[in-house]
Amino acid sequence: MDFVTVLKYFLYLRRKTYRCLLYAFLLAILSSGQIMAQDSVSVAVKKKRNFIPDPTKATMLAATFPGLGQIYNRKYWKVPFVYAGFAGVGYAVYYNTTWYNTYIKAYQDFTDEVPETDSYIKLIPHIKPEEYDPVLHPSTYNLSTATWIKDQMMRQIDYFRKYRDLSYIGIAAWYLFTILDASVDASLFDYDISESLAIKVEPFKMPLYNFAGAGMSVKLLINF
Repeated sequence: MDFVTVLKYFLYLRRKTYRCLLYAFLLAILSSGQIMAQDSVSVAVKKKRNFIPDPTKATMLAATFPGLGQIYNRKYWKVPFVYAGFAGVGYAVYYNTTWYNTYIKAYQDFTDEVPETDSYIKLIPHIKPEEYDPVLHPSTYNLSTATWIKDQMMRQIDYFRKYRDLSYIGIAAWYLFTILDASVDASLFDYDISESLAIKVEPFKMPLYNFAGAGMSVKLLINF
């Protein structure tokens, strides 16, 4: 074997060695990257499992804006119910306020002496204006019917004013309830109810002192 052939063989072996080293280096990088990714995923899962909300923070968030406390506690399914409650009491405020203003305007129109102000007519569809309107029909109206109409309007005004005020109280009550819900959720987030909690009722023999015999009684065992 001549010198040129030996040199070519040596160069071939060196290239092959470099290639193997490069492959080993790339394999080591990929393996380390995969291990780091697995470690980061495991750490993220561990952090997620170890999440324990702070009741004070949950309460402050819920008081700042409705629903934030539930989001902080990761009870996302409660958020639609929070806003559904506000929508319900908000509609009650709108409904009762609208009818309250309508009857206030009708009562004012009915008691003034301006013929053009007759908004009350559409609220009394079953009685003709000739029977109760002293301004439009002074010669045909009935005083007792007009007095009854006026009393009914006042009843409606009081009714819608009452439920309008209760609706405002309902908004405040629902707001406080959402805060309380977030606070209790955070406080009981890691509360564990295991099978060791049980109530057992069984009879046992209890000695009765100063008596010859013994009596039977019932005891209540609560295991935690």
